[in-house]
Amino acid sequence: MLKPAYKRILLKLSGEVLAGSKGFGFDAEVAERIASDIKEVSEAGVQIGVVIGAGNIFRGGSARDLNRTAADTIGMMATVINSLFLKEYLEKNGCRACVMSAISIPKAAEYFVAESAIRRLEAGIVVIVAGGTGNPFFTTDTAAALRCAEIKADILLKATKVDGVYDSDPAKNPAAKKFPSITHAEALAKGLKVMDATALSLCMENNIPIMVFKLLERGNLRKCVEGLPIGTIVRKEE
Repeated sequence: MLKPAYKRILLKLSGEVLAGSKGFGFDAEVAERIASDIKEVSEAGVQIGVVIGAGNIFRGGSARDLNRTAADTIGMMATVINSLFLKEYLEKNGCRACVMSAISIPKAAEYFVAESAIRRLEAGIVVIVAGGTGNPFFTTDTAAALRCAEIKADILLKATKVDGVYDSDPAKNPAAKKFPSITHAEALAKGLKVMDATALSLCMENNIPIMVFKLLERGNLRKCVEGLPIGTIVRKEE
């Protein structure tokens, strides 16, 4: 039986994870697996907020020959698509979910208001927050940190393709050292790829711990919620 260590979490997913091995678009099998893992945690009484990136559809910050504001807006719209996609798989698995957006799209999602999101979380509904921060020049990592603070989540769970934070890229350096734990300040000083600097600073200022873990291993989300050391925990200095 799952014994949660946290009452409320914010799960940050990259858009790429929804593409699976395809690298672009959507992988139904991966979506089913993520939905199943989220449902298991939700049924244990954990309140879940989710923020998804858009890298499987569009990367605003890296788009060439486009005005940055326009490119980032396209990226924010792409997060709405991903959020609606995940919502459908959650509901297909019998897990109540809703999409709230920082961009007003009445026919697709409710406009994000923290108090409304908290009421839905308390009712056992998974709240997927789309549209980034609603402003260009900010990443979905920063959006996740912001929403985590606004909904008063106990921890931010950063799902990645690797099993934690390393001092160098483990795919390129077999001798890369993994950090079981590290402080926000150390991660910023070392320039580690936990989250972008703005997101990491926001978490540090609001005393939000971050668990960086490998998502696509069955049971890892559950283990995170149980407080087990499966990735790297980033927290304030003791």
